[in-house]
Amino acid sequence: MNSRRSGLSLPALFWFTGFIFIPLLIVLAVSLATRGIYGGFAWDISFANFQRCFSETYLGIFFESLQVASITTLMCAVIGTLMAWAMATAAPRHRYFYVCAVALPFLTNLVIRIYAIRVFVGFEGPLQSFLMALGIAVDPFSFSQNQWLVYYGMVTTYLPFMVLPLYGAFEKFDFNLVEAAQDLGAGPWRILFSVILPNLKRALISGAILVFVPAMGEYVIPDLLGGAKNMLLGNLIAEEFLKARDWPLGSAISILLIAVLLLVASALMKFGGEKHGH
Repeated sequence: MNSRRSGLSLPALFWFTGFIFIPLLIVLAVSLATRGIYGGFAWDISFANFQRCFSETYLGIFFESLQVASITTLMCAVIGTLMAWAMATAAPRHRYFYVCAVALPFLTNLVIRIYAIRVFVGFEGPLQSFLMALGIAVDPFSFSQNQWLVYYGMVTTYLPFMVLPLYGAFEKFDFNLVEAAQDLGAGPWRILFSVILPNLKRALISGAILVFVPAMGEYVIPDLLGGAKNMLLGNLIAEEFLKARDWPLGSAISILLIAVLLLVASALMKFGGEKHGH
C-alpha cells in the first residue's frame, strides 16, 4: 500500500522538482551573483543585492505593495462573504448559475479583461461619453489611471478566489445556528462575529491566502490601470529584469518576496488551524 502511494506521488514530486524547486534554486543562485557590465550577471558571489533590498526606496515599495494586497484581500473578504452567503441561500436551481457566473471571468485572458476596464473608463470611452452627455465635466485621464481603479481591477480579478471557498463553507453551514442565536436575543453583528465567522474561519483563511499571495506580486493590473504612477513589487521586479537588466537584484527581490509570502501563508494557516488543533 505504501509503495502504491509512493508511485502515485511521483508525478507530483517530479512536477514540484522540475518546475518549482529547481527554478527557485536558479533564482537564488542568480541573486548571489553581481550585475554584468552590459547586463546579465557575473558569478562573483555577494550578498550586496539583498542589502540593497533593504534601502529606504525598496522598503517603501514593499510597504506600498503590502498595503495594496492587504486592502484587496480585505475587500474581497467582505464582498465575498456577502456573495457566498447569498449564493448558498438561493434556490437550488439558481446556485449552479451563480457559481458559473463567478467562474465565468476565468474563460477570458486577464490582460483582455483589464484592457476592457481601461477602455470602458478611458479617454472617449463609454463612461466618459455618458458623463459628457449629461453635461458633467471630467478630466479625460482622471478615470483611466488612478489608484482606485487599480483596487477595482484587483478586487474584480481575485474576488472569485475568495467567493468559491466561502461558498463551499456556507453550503455546509447549519443555518439553524443563526435561528437559535436570534431566539436567544443576539443581534445581527453578534450573530456575524460569534456564529457565522468562526465557522467560516478556515474558508476565510484559504481565500485570504489565494488572494493575498498573487496580489502581492501583481504586475499587469497596476501597470495598465495605475498608469505606472505607483511602483509595486511586481513592477519593480519586471523593471529590474527587462529595463535595468539587473538580474541579480531582481532575483534578490523575488527571493525576499517569496520568503515573505511563505511566512504570511504559514501564519494564516496556523491561525486557521488553531480551533481544529484544540
